[in-house]
Amino acid sequence: MTAGQDEPIFDLAIVGAGPAGMAAAALAGEIGLSTVVLDEQPSPGGQIYRNVEHAGGVPLPGASREKGAALAAAFRATALDYRPGTGVWHIETHPGEPCRLWLLRDARVGQVRARRVLLATGATERPVPVPGWTLPGVLTVGALQILLKSAGMVPAGPVVLVGNGPLLYLTAVQLAAADTRVAAVLETGAKADLRAALRHLPGFVASGTWRAGLALLREFRALGLPVVRDVSEVTIEGGDRASGVRYRTADGQSGTVPAEVVALHEGVIPASSLARAIGCDLVWDAGQATFRPEIDTWGQSSVAAVQIVGDSAGIAGAEAAPLAGRIAVLEAARAVGRLTEAERDRRAAPFGRALSSLLRGRPFIDRLYPPRLARSPLADPVVVCRCEEVTAGAVRAALASGASGPNQIKAFLRCGMGPCQGRFCAPTVTRLIAEARGVPEAEVGSFRLRPPVKPIPLAAFAAAMEEDAP
Repeated sequence: MTAGQDEPIFDLAIVGAGPAGMAAAALAGEIGLSTVVLDEQPSPGGQIYRNVEHAGGVPLPGASREKGAALAAAFRATALDYRPGTGVWHIETHPGEPCRLWLLRDARVGQVRARRVLLATGATERPVPVPGWTLPGVLTVGALQILLKSAGMVPAGPVVLVGNGPLLYLTAVQLAAADTRVAAVLETGAKADLRAALRHLPGFVASGTWRAGLALLREFRALGLPVVRDVSEVTIEGGDRASGVRYRTADGQSGTVPAEVVALHEGVIPASSLARAIGCDLVWDAGQATFRPEIDTWGQSSVAAVQIVGDSAGIAGAEAAPLAGRIAVLEAARAVGRLTEAERDRRAAPFGRALSSLLRGRPFIDRLYPPRLARSPLADPVVVCRCEEVTAGAVRAALASGASGPNQIKAFLRCGMGPCQGRFCAPTVTRLIAEARGVPEAEVGSFRLRPPVKPIPLAAFAAAMEEDAP
C-alpha cells in the first residue's frame, strides 16, 4: 500500500483519459516525460468519446467519432503507463516533494508519485431538482448516453427528454437511430435566451463550431418529434416509478406526457471534486452559473504542482479540451526541466491560437442554453440531496435555525456526506443559502471536501495490507 523508495517517481501523472487527457498524454510521450495515466473507465475516450475504439458505436455529430478515434489511436501508440479502471481518491501535495496520488484499482488501494499532476477529470451533469426527480425511471441524459455507448442499451418504453442544450438534441437523434420512441422533448429555453445570445453570434461564427451545431439541429428537426418550447415548470408523476411528465410553459400552457423514462439535462459543470479536496482555489463563473478552478493560460492552479485542463477547468467542449491538454503538458515539461521557456512558448503558440478561436464561440452557447429549470424556485418538499434524502424545506429550516454556510448545512443535515460526496447537491445547497441570505453564490462558496472524494471499501485497505505483509 505504501510507495517504496525504489518505486518510480513519474514526471507527470494525468488523471482522466478523455479528450484532454489523451491529447496531453500523447504529447508528453513525444516530449519524453515519464507519464502515468489514471482513469476510472475501462478504455480511453471519456464521456464524449466513450467506447470510441469499437466500430459501430452510436452516432456522433459531424466528424466527432473520427476525431475521438484519432485521439485514442495516438494515445495507445504512446509509451506510457496507462492504468484503466483506476480511481484517484486523494492527492497529497507538499512543497518541494513529489505529489502522492492515492488510488483504488482491482479492489485494492495503492499509490503513485509524480512531480506534476494534470487533472483532466472532465465534467458532470448539472443537477436538475424538480418534483419527482428521484423516482425510478428518472435519470440524466448523460446516464442514457452511458447506457447507449457502453452497452448499446436503450429504454424499452417511451422517453421524455427535458431540458436544453446540444446534448439533448444529440441524445434524441441517437435514441431515434436505436428505434426508441421519444414521446416528447420539453425544451426549457426561452426566446429571451436567443436575444441574449445574438450579441455573441460573431464570435460563435468565427469559432467555426456553428457548422456541427447547425448540422445537429437539422438532424434533430428532421425527426419530427413533438417539441414543447419555453417550459418553465416540470413535475414528474408516478407512484412506484415515473409514469409521465406534467409541464407548464411561460405563457401558461400546460399538459402531461406519458412516459416510462424521463431524462433531465441542463448542461454540465466542471468535475472539480479532486481539485477542491486538494485545496485549489475556485472562482464563480457567472456565464456558466457554477464554480470552477482558478487557472492561468497554462492550466496552472493555485497549488504549485497541479494543473487542470479540459472541462474540469471550465466548460469549453471536446474541441477545446485537447488543445488545453497539450498547452498544459508543455508547461509541465518546462517545470521539470525538459523544455526551456522559449521552447515551451514556441510550441504552445499554435495551440493557443486555435484554443482562443474556439473559446470565442462559448459565450453564445452559454447564453443560448442557460440552466433555467435547474435554477428555478424550489418548493419545500423537493429533494435536494438524493443520498441523504434532504429536502429544500429542511435546508431552509436549518438556515433559519442558525446554519450559515454549506459546511454548517452538512453538519446539520448530512448533505454532501453520502456516496456522491456532494456532486449532486452542492450547487443547489449553495443556491438555497444564497437566496436565503440575499447574497451572491460566489460569497456562499461550496462544501469543503475531505478525502476520500469517493467512498472506498475498508476491504480495499485490508487487501493492500495483506499484499504488503512479509
